[in-house]
Amino acid sequence: MGFSDLRVINEDRVDSGAGFPTHSHRDMEIITYVLEGALAHKDSTGTSSVIRVGDVQRMSAGTGISHSEYNASQTEPVHFLQIWIIPDETGLPPGYEQRAFSLDEQRGKWTLIAAKDGRDGSVTVHQDVDVWAARFSPAEQSSFPLKPSRSIWTQVARGTVTLNGVTLNAGDGAAVSQEEILEFKAVEDAEMLLFDLA
Repeated sequence: MGFSDLRVINEDRVDSGAGFPTHSHRDMEIITYVLEGALAHKDSTGTSSVIRVGDVQRMSAGTGISHSEYNASQTEPVHFLQIWIIPDETGLPPGYEQRAFSLDEQRGKWTLIAAKDGRDGSVTVHQDVDVWAARFSPAEQSSFPLKPSRSIWTQVARGTVTLNGVTLNAGDGAAVSQEEILEFKAVEDAEMLLFDLA
């Protein structure tokens, strides 16, 4: 648990009608990424939303926030990743942001979904980290260059890929440092997240 400022990636599957009752967090950047289904969110800032496939939600816990999450469907399960990133400053005011991304329209390319400066339509996260997402078709290849003195965590959300020749399956993650370039190849339909960390 913990790689640079990436604290944890929780993978959750929630049955229809079930969920997590109100609970609290503080001083954490929490990113929710839905893989299947829809997740209903409600928090103490008055925000209420449904997070669907293609949406990215960022919640800054800051000085303290309470929220609940439930499967938005009474018939279908929901499958999602919840990512905790340590913020670069404590005591921030609680905040919330949600955006939709068309990953299938950009299949085979890395799409920036979260960044400190919120550039290129990404959600803003209070830490020096770029979070990228991509979907790949079988045999599709992609390269990702590493900047000097940066580290990478890559997470396979769905499918199977090779990373610099090493096979990674759904649920696998890989910590990378002191490399110049990452070479990905999809063995089957795959969806990935990549964290470029200071």
